[in-house]
Amino acid sequence: MERDLGARDDAPGGGSPRTTRRPRAQISPDGRTAVPPAAAPEAVKEAIYAANRITRKPYRYGGGHRAWDDRGYDCSGSVSFALYGGGLLKRPLASGRLMRWGSRGRGRWVTVYTNRGHAYVVIAGLRFDTSGPGERGPRWREEVRSSRAYVARHPEGL
Repeated sequence: MERDLGARDDAPGGGSPRTTRRPRAQISPDGRTAVPPAAAPEAVKEAIYAANRITRKPYRYGGGHRAWDDRGYDCSGSVSFALYGGGLLKRPLASGRLMRWGSRGRGRWVTVYTNRGHAYVVIAGLRFDTSGPGERGPRWREEVRSSRAYVARHPEGL
């Protein structure tokens, strides 16, 4: 299955820089999208670019589970979309199923935090989550979230 998530909003000329020299991802001046570190592996950059494509979508329970291109996304649908964009997942997984995805523990570049009721992902040091201050829905967030009640999983090698 070829990953085709549509045109990139972050391409040169699209208003936001392609990468940053900083060691972690940064929120773009638009306040919605993220810029990956230049040193990040390609899969990490692609996961960030994919997540950027849904930051204007609303929260929608069950969103992103029947089709990659959906009107809105829930927490695990958003995480799945980003992972799929990076070539790290073949089909959407609910938060409970993400608890068994990948390898145990934190990754260097990508860590999925999940429990039976919620999931979010930290990619290159920046959190992509549907909950937190501000608008609901898939958004990049700089605030650290407690991971105490979550299982940490990561893709092999990342």
